[in-house]
Amino acid sequence: MTKLLQWLLAVSLLGALWALVTFDLLDLSLPQTYREVAWPMPFYLLISFGCYSLATVGYRVATFNDCEEAAKELQEQIKEAKEDLRRKGLKI
Repeated sequence: MTKLLQWLLAVSLLGALWALVTFDLLDLSLPQTYREVAWPMPFYLLISFGCYSLATVGYRVATFNDCEEAAKELQEQIKEAKEDLRRKGLKI
């Protein structure tokens, strides 16, 4: 099962559970406070997911590894390419 299918299954199960509680589809006779809490739950979950995503991206950017060796190697390759192009007559 792919990750997409896992996410879709989880979201659909949560959506079905939310609909059952919010609209009292099974006549569970839940107190009104449960429905009042369940009604805005998708919005809270969406905001929480957005905050989590923003925090994850921020953390990954803050802890991104610098590859100084690779940067130096790339700069050397650029110099070699420029010299090669100058030898072939291209003006840079």
